[in-house]
Amino acid sequence: MENALFEFFYSTGCRIGEVAKLNREDINFTGNSVIVHGKGDKERKVYFNIRCSIWLKRYLEKRDDVEDCLFVTECNPKRRMSVDSLRYVIKRISNRAGIKKTIHPHQLRHSYATHMVDNGAPLEVIQSLLGHEKSETTK
Repeated sequence: MENALFEFFYSTGCRIGEVAKLNREDINFTGNSVIVHGKGDKERKVYFNIRCSIWLKRYLEKRDDVEDCLFVTECNPKRRMSVDSLRYVIKRISNRAGIKKTIHPHQLRHSYATHMVDNGAPLEVIQSLLGHEKSETTK
């Protein structure tokens, strides 16, 4: 689950609340995309990379529950992971990696945007993928 969750955050740039709301059926493996509901319940399509797709498929294949939600708690009974649970998993990964500084899911969103800028993506595209209304927010 950790690999799938980390890769999803990193390759989509989604907000933590958006990830918490996702269901299995929201994932489009054919187009490596998902429709997320952002701030103000606005919908937008985000894309994930092949690596994320592989980890998501592995994670979903190993699950033996019938919950609709994309990410479930590790203990039984399985239920949707809360925003706090998602934060805890990212913190656990960073601690295990020996990172001294506290890592938050939102930092993965910033890394996503930075890598897009570094690879020449236009500001308007980044703005749209992040779900920002104003370009100043993206800058």
